Order: sequence, then structure tokens, then C-alpha cells
Amino acid sequence: MTYRFFLLLFACALCSCQFGNKSDKQTSGQSTANELSDSTATAAKPSRPTRVRQMYIAGSESQIALYDIKADTLAPADTVARGTLVKADPSKTKRCCGLDLVAINLSGQKLMVPKGNLAFDISDAVRETTMFVRTAASVIDTLATSHICGLVAKGSRVNILGFDSLQADGHVHRYLISQDSCVGYVFGKYLTLDSLSATQNYRAAYYDSIHSAIIDKYGAGNAIDLDYYPVSKPVFQTPIPNPSYALYLNINAVGRIDSFIELAKQTRINTIVLDIKDNECPGFPAETFRLYSPTNYKWGGQHRRTRLYEYAVQRLHEEGLYAVGRITVFKDSYFVRDNPEVAITDRETGKPFFHNNAHWPSAFDRRVWQFNVSLAKEAVRRFCFDEINFDYVRFPDRMQSVADQIDYHNLYNESMVQAIQRFVQYATDEIHEVGAYVSIDVFGESANKGYTTAYAQYWPALSNVADVICAMPYPDHFAPYSFGKKDPWNHPYHTLSNWAQRAAARQEQCPTPAIARTWVQAYKVLRYVDRRGIDYDAHAISEEVRALYDNGLTGGYITWLSTSSLSRYRSQKAAFEIDYYAEWLKKVQIEADSCNTEDNAER
Repeated sequence: MTYRFFLLLFACALCSCQFGNKSDKQTSGQSTANELSDSTATAAKPSRPTRVRQMYIAGSESQIALYDIKADTLAPADTVARGTLVKADPSKTKRCCGLDLVAINLSGQKLMVPKGNLAFDISDAVRETTMFVRTAASVIDTLATSHICGLVAKGSRVNILGFDSLQADGHVHRYLISQDSCVGYVFGKYLTLDSLSATQNYRAAYYDSIHSAIIDKYGAGNAIDLDYYPVSKPVFQTPIPNPSYALYLNINAVGRIDSFIELAKQTRINTIVLDIKDNECPGFPAETFRLYSPTNYKWGGQHRRTRLYEYAVQRLHEEGLYAVGRITVFKDSYFVRDNPEVAITDRETGKPFFHNNAHWPSAFDRRVWQFNVSLAKEAVRRFCFDEINFDYVRFPDRMQSVADQIDYHNLYNESMVQAIQRFVQYATDEIHEVGAYVSIDVFGESANKGYTTAYAQYWPALSNVADVICAMPYPDHFAPYSFGKKDPWNHPYHTLSNWAQRAAARQEQCPTPAIARTWVQAYKVLRYVDRRGIDYDAHAISEEVRALYDNGLTGGYITWLSTSSLSRYRSQKAAFEIDYYAEWLKKVQIEADSCNTEDNAER
């Protein structure tokens, strides 16, 4: 209950309000504080016709206090969610403690509520006029398209103009706000009535001590400037498989979905990841491509490709498999070709900067955010994907040597790590609205402690927001002598075991960590790394996955095999037949039993 509610109760106790106290009235010759304002005060007055009607509980807070009359005394009864529909006659009031109270019928129970907490229309149920920003958030001016018109900063004040809907607990889903010239919607969970709390960090004594110690080694920004408030992770009709055992399929493999389903049904595979858009490789002629990127639309193929996706996801669901759609975000040469103004550019020439065989849209640019989220929402609506997986959620890597040459076009003066977390926040919020989950791919390096990465992936900040975090600790990506091995790529269990310990530690540094579902190497060690490198066959894959489980990452795996070769997957079938979670639980139980036996022996 609120502070105001307790204050009201104290006032009621002081005045000892009682209804119908005629002796006090006769003694004083004056009206008591509880005198009825309607015909019940004087029997001589003619009774008014009953005007009971449906009304809504209203107020500036999510829960509104209700009262009861016991032995002619006003007493606290309960609270009720703002927006609740009740029956009441607002013309009949009882006066007590400076309040005009109205009797309401709530689920057959007669209670009292202040008249000011009733509204004839649901649009008048929300009474707050000013709020403060607790978590920096995107302002959406067109809900249907998720179009961003601005950013409200932490601690800043906003004017409340309206709202879209009320949740069952009385909280507002999204407020219609204004700040300066920006008018649009912000999720209610990012706003607070209290200006002081808006400026504070979540559990600052604990989390600030962790994240303030992180150094900005490469100029990507400070971890302490990110948001670590708990995030409520939704559960939709189809829950996230936990663990998830997943195969990755590229765009060319989508047309052979039945063959991959056959393999999945012979193994423990319960999830399939399908490419929707990779760099210069769009999966189908999406309407989003037509609106935002004609080149992606052109290379998206004929509408026959659309039917392939419809069929593929339908068949996955028919067979009880979980469907994930993968989208690369901030590496998209086609989008830059069509929208050069969103690109990372060369300061001298003003032209898009070419890096790692691609042009990169700037992660600071909201139009890039909107494009990718719009594509994700379209894929969910058209094909019923259960989850969207975002890859390349980062700035380009290995850019330190050219940092002075390039322009990222930082409109909102954000740090890089802020931009990446805010994109994940925006994408997750908007995709949840259409009933799908969000997973985020991160480099294996982001599990390292002590610094924010050069490309702006800071593990705790992203894991806290997303539903699933999918790291990519491929053994052949580790430098020689990593974890004490000259050739860490030839030692999958040792390498992944050491890496997983770091990742598990990062999971502990945020209040609501995502499920950790890890990409595992399913291809032969690259020749430029080691011409004699091992082939990642069924045994090597199983060693990778067991290393994850043995060190606390129990959310499952996704195979990274860019070719999506069915024959190669079949040759690795033995790795996919293992229930790693059950195997791990059995191991944990054996260890627990052993400890109990030792304890009993000591006694």
C-alpha cells in the first residue's frame, strides 16, 4: 500500500469517524464529519432514484485503496487495480476524513472508494500528468511500424498525454508522452512518479561496485552508464525450450526442411534456426525490404521463396520443433547501398566505409533499428517464428587503427555500449508485442572480465535484457596459447570449459540473466588457423557441449556450420543423440550423493 493510504488511515483513526452518530450531532448542533451528503442523512427527504452504473477505478497509482464499514466505522479493506470495472452510484456519497466516499459493488462485495477514484470512461482512469524516466528509452510515434521519433534520457521529466492500455495489475502498458518537440509512446516500465528514484541505479551498492570497475579499454563506453534494472521475461504460448538443442540452416537449406526434420526426429534436436537475412543474402521478398531496401527486395527472390518459409515453419511446428529466425543487423551492404546516409562513413570522402568485405550501417542510426525490427515482426506475423535471433548486434571489430578516419553519425551523443544495449531493449520490447522471443549473438570475447569490448558488446547488460544470449566461442577463434594451450582449437573440451567459467561469471553480474544457449563449432578448423587442425566431428562437438554444461551453461547449443550440409550433419548425428541436460543432472546427483556419504561418514 502507498504512503498516502497509510496517512489516510491515520487521519481516520484520529477523527474516529462513525456513520449515523446522532447523539454527537444533537449535542453539537453541527454536522459531523460523517454526515451523509445524500437522502440517507435525513429521513424526511424524498429518496432519489438509484443511478447505479458501471464505472472504472481511477487514480495516479496502479493500486487504489478500498474501505469497509464495520460497526459504523471506516476501516481499510483492500486495494484494487486501476482500470477495474465496478458498479457504483456516484451521486450517493458518504463524507469522512475529508473524503467523499462512494459505495461500489466489486465481485458481489460492497466496499467504499473515494469518489475521485472513479471514472466514467477508461481513458480517464490514468490521472498522472508528469513522470520521470528511470531507464533511457526510445519514443515510438507510430506503434504499428515501431517508428522511433526520439530518445528520453534517464532522470528527465516527461508530460503524460494519455496511454494505450492498462494491464491487469493497474500499470500502464505504454504512456503517450511529450518532451520538448517529441511526442510518442514509451513503455510504462521505464517511467516512475518519483524524480529521485529516476536518477538512481538498481541496487547501486551492489551492481555499481561491479560495473564501475570495468574499464573502457577501447573507447566503446563505460559499463556503469548502462541499465541493470530487472527485466520481466515473458512466457508465450510456446515456451522457450530449455535446454535447446539446435541445428542452423542457411537460406539454401530452407527448401530441404523435411530432410532436416527427419534428422531431428532421430535425435534430441528440438530447435531449428533458419536464416531470414544475412549480409547480401535476403531470404524472401519481404514487404519490409520493399519499403526500406529495394536491393534486399530484389535479391530476396520470387514469392516462391515466401512459400518455402511458410511451409518450413509450418512443418517445424507440426513436428513439435521450435522455430528461430536469424537476422544479421549491423552488417548489411544492400541496406547501405539503398540508404547511404545511415552508413558508417569515411570522414575524408563522406562515402560509406568498407570494412571486412562489407558496408556497415551505423548502430547509432534508428532507421537501421527500425528496418531490422520491422523485418523481424513481419517474419513472426507471416510465418509464426517462435523466436528472432539477431546476429551482428555490434559495431565493426578491429577498427582502432582507423578510428580517426570514420564517422559513426552519433545523433544522440551515446556511447557505443549504450547504443547496443538500447537497440536490444527496443528490439526485445517490440518483438515481444507480436508474441515472439529474442536472442542475441555475442562474440566469445564478451565473456572476458574487466573491460567493455571494442565493438560494444558488454555481456551483463545484454543478457539482462534479452530472452536468450548466444555466445560464439568457436575454438578456432581463440589465439594461440589461450588457456595455456598452444593450439586451443585442437582441445575443444579444455577451451570451452575455461571459456564457460568466464561466461557463467558474467551471468551473475545482472539481476535477470538470459538463457545461455551457445553456438558450437561444427566445421573443421580453418586452414589459415592450422592446416593440421582437427575436424569437428561428433566427438568434438559433444566435448564442446559437455564443457558448457560442466561449467554452468545449461541452456543448450546451436551448431555453427555455414554450409548447413545435410550429409555433414548426418555424420555428426551421434553428438545430436545425446541428452546433455539429463547427463549433467545425473552427474550432479552423483556428486551430491557422494558429498552426503562423506558427511555421514564424518559424523
